Amino acid sequence: MIARLLAVLALLLLLPLPAQAAGGAVSSADPRASAAGQEILRQGGSATDAAMAMMLALTVVEPQSSGIGGGGFLLHHDGRSGLIDTIDGRETAPASATPALFLDESGRPLPFPQAFPGGRSVGVPGNIALMKRAHDKWGRLGWAELFRPAIRLAREGFAVSKPLAAALARMAPLWADFPDARALYWIDGKPAREGATIRNPALADFLQQVADEGPDAFYKGAADAIGTAVANAPRNPARMTAEDLAAYRAKERPAVCSPYRRYRICSMGPPSSGATTVLQILGMLERFDMKALGKDNPISWHLIGEAMRLAYADRDLYLGDRDFLIVPVAGLIDPAYMRRRSALISPLRARGHYEAGTPPGAPARTPVAAREVAGTTHFVAIDGDGDVVSMTSTVEGPFGSQLLVHGFFLNNELTDFDFAPERDGAPVANRVGPGKRPRSSMAPTIVYDEHGKPVFAVGAAGGATIIMQVAKALIAHLDWGMEARDALGLGLVFFDRDGRLVLERGTALEGMKPALEALGHKVTTGTLPLKANAAERLPDGSWQGAADPRSVGLALPE
Repeated sequence: MIARLLAVLALLLLLPLPAQAAGGAVSSADPRASAAGQEILRQGGSATDAAMAMMLALTVVEPQSSGIGGGGFLLHHDGRSGLIDTIDGRETAPASATPALFLDESGRPLPFPQAFPGGRSVGVPGNIALMKRAHDKWGRLGWAELFRPAIRLAREGFAVSKPLAAALARMAPLWADFPDARALYWIDGKPAREGATIRNPALADFLQQVADEGPDAFYKGAADAIGTAVANAPRNPARMTAEDLAAYRAKERPAVCSPYRRYRICSMGPPSSGATTVLQILGMLERFDMKALGKDNPISWHLIGEAMRLAYADRDLYLGDRDFLIVPVAGLIDPAYMRRRSALISPLRARGHYEAGTPPGAPARTPVAAREVAGTTHFVAIDGDGDVVSMTSTVEGPFGSQLLVHGFFLNNELTDFDFAPERDGAPVANRVGPGKRPRSSMAPTIVYDEHGKPVFAVGAAGGATIIMQVAKALIAHLDWGMEARDALGLGLVFFDRDGRLVLERGTALEGMKPALEALGHKVTTGTLPLKANAAERLPDGSWQGAADPRSVGLALPE
């Protein structure tokens, strides 16, 4: 008997063990949310468990950016199988939404400030459905356990952060029409200031209900409250039914991946434009020796700016909800196509005009200039089994639609659709439609080395700048060898509606303005809405989180 046991033990010792990641990490845009993720990991939770706890906690402490009243995109790497999956929790337009949703009585697009507050802009929220799907696949702790940190924060109270205080002050003039929001976040007749304590018992009670009853408490139990808030909104009342909420589904989608030098980079596909646009930027830059040029060389930023403009031109023409239109994903990141696009870039002179190309499989389309509002949040989680989660979550603009239900804000995500449904007599790709998901810039990303191991996870907030923040962080980390935090904090180049390059004010890029102008660029400087989070694998196999130094975000070890 003993001999048989020894033989079995010897056989077990010969079997390969699952790959382990010594030391996980979390990073988010708020220290309280990061602490929630760390708490869950230390209780034995998976990276998915930790990420979902952070999503819930951010609903409480960062209501201006994200929450259960919005949606998101999640990338998941399985440390045991090596598989990468994505979940699309993007909001959908209700059945009542038509292509004319954002047109005035004369058929002209509404100005954005008129369109976003109130009911018209609200899409069916996706984050709770995303959470359920992710937890069913990769969760380790019980569903209710993930709600405890957020419930505690909402019930016991939390200190108003500097970003939340700034957002409250900025939105104060609008809230004359939104007394529920004012009642919760104003103190003594004024927007709460940094350091003030906010308690949200209505949200605590509702989170407890969802913890106890599951997603039906949201998509069925809260359906009447959500529908009433949308229908009775003080501005832009609209229609969202119980059927709209009950019909919502988070969807698993294939990750969009492409090589860059010795790495493989994966991100989120349609309805997000994140993956294709980031990968196009990198693909167009691959023929240039970015490492040798370095971060302090204006030529580097000239090349980045040129690739950016060409990639965004393709994005504006082709990207939208793949369930409703043909999106040539494979064609946009086809190596031969990216080489043709790269050939348009001269290292000596700005091109000056940036039209979309014709990738393989591309349908005929009408270009429309994109417009997105800065908002959103990103977080990453890695557990001891090597699972990696990179998730971006949003309610769109600050406080979304401004409508409160059970203590959380409903999104204004439908304003991510193009307001004009046609241009030059042809339908545009990102037009409104019932059940359709608006195009997004969110770009949660995971990078693999030549051995197939994940080595970097990153994502950002800030509307259309998200794509460029992620692309810049990837170049800084992979080409220039910068640590994750420094890569996030490096200055950014973007562009404005007048066709000018915008250099981030207060960074080393400002000093490159004359050199970039000499290359033929129109250049200005400005403050950009930037906020990113990441994690990097260290040489010993452990992970180290990073938060954008511009933000109040925090990275914590497992």
